[in-house]
Amino acid sequence: MFDSVIKAAPFKRSVCVTLSALFSLTFMQPALAESEPVQVANSTSMVEYCRDDSQTQAHSYRYQSEQQRLLNCMVAQLQPYQQKDKTAAQQYFAYKAQAWLNYAIHQDSMNSRSSVGQVALEMAEPILQALDNDTVQALDLHQDIPSTLMRSDLWATLSALKDGDGIASAPREMAFSEVALIWAATNQCARGWRESGMHFRMADRWLEQAREAYVNANDSQTNVTLEKSIVSYHKQYSPLDASNDTCHGQDLTSNR
Repeated sequence: MFDSVIKAAPFKRSVCVTLSALFSLTFMQPALAESEPVQVANSTSMVEYCRDDSQTQAHSYRYQSEQQRLLNCMVAQLQPYQQKDKTAAQQYFAYKAQAWLNYAIHQDSMNSRSSVGQVALEMAEPILQALDNDTVQALDLHQDIPSTLMRSDLWATLSALKDGDGIASAPREMAFSEVALIWAATNQCARGWRESGMHFRMADRWLEQAREAYVNANDSQTNVTLEKSIVSYHKQYSPLDASNDTCHGQDLTSNR
């Protein structure tokens, strides 16, 4: 739980950087990239393997750019970590990396001139490295938030589910909803609510599925605790949801 509105759990770095980098850029729903998992030599990291592979396979995939081959390779490398035999944390972070990579793939397919695709790739790479090195426990579970917040109700649900180990029952839904919230907020700052609405609805749907999975997996007392936690987080987050200046604190380019 948070000690105060400003001192919010370990929430204060990565999303601030992410939002600053993605501010004024449009977020689109990620398209799933399909590719067969490939085996990586023990001495080579997933990222290094995919960078090398994207260059050596140039003649075999001449209709794909080197960047497309790199991103598709990375998505394929994540698949083994999304299986049920992996820990909930491994699955969650693998899906989170996939969400960022899917967006980078979309940007590349659109021949976007913005840097958002590179930013998304940079968000995914440390996760791939942690999965590869079996150090996901060192990654922050809580996502950092900016000084102002959009849809504090959804962030409250996400935080409460994390506190209650909701990742164990819905790792994919938790990961996808989290990244979708970031996309939606940044998209609203760039293009207004007409462009962000679909992304907030997407995040809402993922969270609703995660919440349903959590309720079905736990007893009534645990579910009551979850509801109380959501209310508590919402009270703490509500002051950050400044409807008159929702983008204040999200243009943090000086921090990048």
